[in-house]
Amino acid sequence: MAFEQAPLPYDPGALEPSGMSAETFSYHYGKHHKAYVDNLNKLVADTELADKSIEEVIQTSFKEGKTGIFNNAAQAWNHSFFWNCLNPSGGGAPTGAVAEKINSDLGGYDKFKEEFKTAAATQFGSGWAWLVLDNGTLKVTKTPNAENPLVHGQVPLLTLDVWEHAYYLDFQNKRPDFIQNYLDQLVNWDYANQNLAAA
Repeated sequence: MAFEQAPLPYDPGALEPSGMSAETFSYHYGKHHKAYVDNLNKLVADTELADKSIEEVIQTSFKEGKTGIFNNAAQAWNHSFFWNCLNPSGGGAPTGAVAEKINSDLGGYDKFKEEFKTAAATQFGSGWAWLVLDNGTLKVTKTPNAENPLVHGQVPLLTLDVWEHAYYLDFQNKRPDFIQNYLDQLVNWDYANQNLAAA
């Protein structure tokens, strides 16, 4: 059974008022994400991985050093996860259980913001910034290229894509502005709460 690219959870133009253009989505979702899914299907066709879940493909290919399969599987998963971390009416301080854990584990929302902005801004080259649950404790992490928390035994709650194609059309080379805009206008705390509840 072929892996499929999940539809966006909102219209491609829905985030324009919040700083992410429909043009960005036409490239990022329509070309980059689609290519990862298409390449993954080609790479696992007629192999024992073809009938596994994408999470199993990520784990197995990472352990076995199957770089091509891992990169495409992880990037397909990362992007599907990332789209859900954005909300046209998102941004601002968290609520619910995530807010409580940010206060207890990370010292409050302001400290979380600084830690997250630093992780996202200092990821050299391409990669991701994450809020994860690690052995019951919230942590802010960053990963290079396609790597994600699944391969480190962590539960991802939120992510921000800091590959250049995620922001260059809207923010040019100003990655810090893109990060700030995500926190102020787009971050989907409801999704983070869902992920925490399911952990």
